[in-house]
Amino acid sequence: MDELPVIKTRRKGRSLTQSMLIPSEEMVAGALRAAPRGELSDIAEIRRALAKEHGADACCPITVQRHLVQISQSGAAPFWRVVDPDRPFARRMIGGPERIRERLAGEK
Repeated sequence: MDELPVIKTRRKGRSLTQSMLIPSEEMVAGALRAAPRGELSDIAEIRRALAKEHGADACCPITVQRHLVQISQSGAAPFWRVVDPDRPFARRMIGGPERIRERLAGEK
């Protein structure tokens, strides 16, 4: 991978800090492509893996959600592998929960 990760320091609690990975869309897309076909993966686990891979304490959940919406619009990666069709966030994806269910079933 050619891109450098963006890691910002933020406060965590009163006296602690945390390093937060701000992933690029390509980082998120790569993690989606690596997710197992035909099954729903935990997006929190994907974020933890990205953070660990790039030496951060955490990965920004808001940035990941924004990238997932963009990826669903562009079709750049299999977003349906990490978006639970039963959660409200699935309605923000192109095609909504029905498309997510169809794509997951189509990979089995």
